[in-house]
Amino acid sequence: MSKINSITLEVISNGLLSIAEQMGVILTKTAYSTNIKERKDLSVAIFDADGKVLSLAQHIPIHFSSLFGAVEEALKRWDKSQIYDGDVFIANDPYSGGGSHLPDIALVKPVFYEGKLIAFVVNNGHHADRSRRGPTIYDEGLRIPVVKLYEKGELNRDIYDLILLNFQLKEERRGDIQAQLITNQFGADKVVELCRKIGLDTYMEFCREWLKYGEKKARTAISALPDGEYEFEDILDDDGSGNRDLQIRVKLSIKGDRILFDFSGSHPQVTGPYNCVRSALLATVYYSVKCLLDKTIPANSGFFDSIEVKAEPGTIVCASEPAPTFDRETTTQRLADVIFGAFAKIDPENVIAAGCGAVTFYSIAGQDARSGKPYVYVETIGGGNGARFNKDGLDAVQVHMTNSSNLPIEALEMEYPLMVEEYALEEDSGGPGRYRGGLGIRRGIRILPDSLDTTLGAASTERSRTKPWGLMGGCGGATSYLDVCHEGRKINTENKVRNIPLEAGDTVTLVSAGGGGYGDPALRDTVAVLRDLREGKISLDTMKEYYPDAIKGGNEYE
Repeated sequence: MSKINSITLEVISNGLLSIAEQMGVILTKTAYSTNIKERKDLSVAIFDADGKVLSLAQHIPIHFSSLFGAVEEALKRWDKSQIYDGDVFIANDPYSGGGSHLPDIALVKPVFYEGKLIAFVVNNGHHADRSRRGPTIYDEGLRIPVVKLYEKGELNRDIYDLILLNFQLKEERRGDIQAQLITNQFGADKVVELCRKIGLDTYMEFCREWLKYGEKKARTAISALPDGEYEFEDILDDDGSGNRDLQIRVKLSIKGDRILFDFSGSHPQVTGPYNCVRSALLATVYYSVKCLLDKTIPANSGFFDSIEVKAEPGTIVCASEPAPTFDRETTTQRLADVIFGAFAKIDPENVIAAGCGAVTFYSIAGQDARSGKPYVYVETIGGGNGARFNKDGLDAVQVHMTNSSNLPIEALEMEYPLMVEEYALEEDSGGPGRYRGGLGIRRGIRILPDSLDTTLGAASTERSRTKPWGLMGGCGGATSYLDVCHEGRKINTENKVRNIPLEAGDTVTLVSAGGGGYGDPALRDTVAVLRDLREGKISLDTMKEYYPDAIKGGNEYE
């Protein structure tokens, strides 16, 4: 007779989720780099002994591709009899199963109890050390296939030294890797502690039943959708290397409890760094389905196995080696947009309008005269989220596939020879509608005299030519743009740039797109319009153009 009932299942699953969430806190608190400790550019998960996901902490959806890719590849390369207590695997390579782009380094630790392999604990951190770009993956940095960094508790010094040799901020990289090791050790200890409490047999039965439960919940939710085929397409502005209007298509096919995502017809892979490997595509599909179906479906492999995905190798959504992948997260944002767009044809009230649709970021590097050491500042900027059928979109947030925090101004100016010139919501950036789209962000950085040999390694934004779309009569959000100014004069003309020399006094300003609106703007509540005007979220001109009824009797605003 089964020892696992619904209550036991819920208690154990929450216990594992708690372990994963605690792992995330520990990595945040022990990391050296501002990118991990302040911006929380990290993720953690717990897998069973067969590499099936049991628990996924709520961090950054795109990182899931690195987490499950590294575990899956480790189990392909090593038989379980060759995996020992004390082993630690390390990886970052998109084309050998260890990641989705090279800055994300995953560490995998097998967990043993009473001499038996029972789980894997995994974490991933974005190591912001360089901003290399090029026409192939070989130009983007050090590629690490899944290898053993530790074997039976002994450090493989040759591999460790080789990895550190390829980074310029060696102490920061060493500190972040040590934080990742500590985090996994904590998770492993807690999983063992859980097994001691509930017994190994109960734990193993839980693993089986939890995956069955995830698949059953998912298939029940899919069965509630109307059978049919639903298509949607959208484009990326460009790849920063001359290729423009990169089309991304999806056809969603639903029949009974089966759902197929077909991305055939998407643009061929490009020479710019906007290509997704299949694991990144899968992570995006899983995230989107989780958002759009039953929110109580557990994020485990049972759920993931209920979804079918078809994509042509050699395309921008399922790239083949040696396509560059550094900025793949922006493409996953558009993937999420087309998936949400297809679901909007089923039930628009269950879908939000398009958000800013980009990972808007910049990377500034140089020599800090105060310390005499090199520095690399990297930050991703949020934007507006799309409106829904009953609420305005959220202002100034990370959308869909990213979930990192902003870097506080105080931390930025303390760590780097840079000054935040401005940081504000962008007026009029939210798409007009009965419910307004969220506002984008304006963030400007000034180079200080203490920054020597400074370079804008890369800066990128999307939705600079195509507006985030609205729904049900809502208007699109405002587009994004990038300004690089020298002596008050703009010196760039593109939305994606790299390797621009900077001098003291130069400024780099990114403005992210706003979210699309929902519903006819003429139906927007007058009080909401006047509040937006008073708070500086819309201008008087926008009020006159889209909300004419609100201005009646409001001439005092003129």
